[in-house]
Amino acid sequence: MTLEEKIKAAETRIFKAVFPNTTNHYDTLFGGTAMAMMDEVAFITATRFSRQRMVTISSDKIDFTKPIPAGTIVELIGSITHIGNTSMKVRVEIFVEQMYTEHREKAVTGEFSFVAIDEHKKPVPVLR
Repeated sequence: MTLEEKIKAAETRIFKAVFPNTTNHYDTLFGGTAMAMMDEVAFITATRFSRQRMVTISSDKIDFTKPIPAGTIVELIGSITHIGNTSMKVRVEIFVEQMYTEHREKAVTGEFSFVAIDEHKKPVPVLR
């Protein structure tokens, strides 16, 4: 498999419903919950690409451009944007969809950095 094919195969898509227990006092998805969901999707994407132990080392700028109301569906899409020696970057986008219409728009974008580690928690090459 070529590197481009491997990057494409690692793309991760997860759908979730936004229930009231995940919202804030404005009845929109709580930012901390969105960030946790994004980190999980980024982790899965990085792991699917490398098939190694991966740990989050940073989250870069996360832009919340649209509120995500309770009672909507979100799709989180993780994709590899950069591969270093022992690290990689994963972009995660959250799209919000109304449940009963076909309206869909991007609501959040963020980038997460990961490092591949061995059983002693020491960095190892991402690509073997």
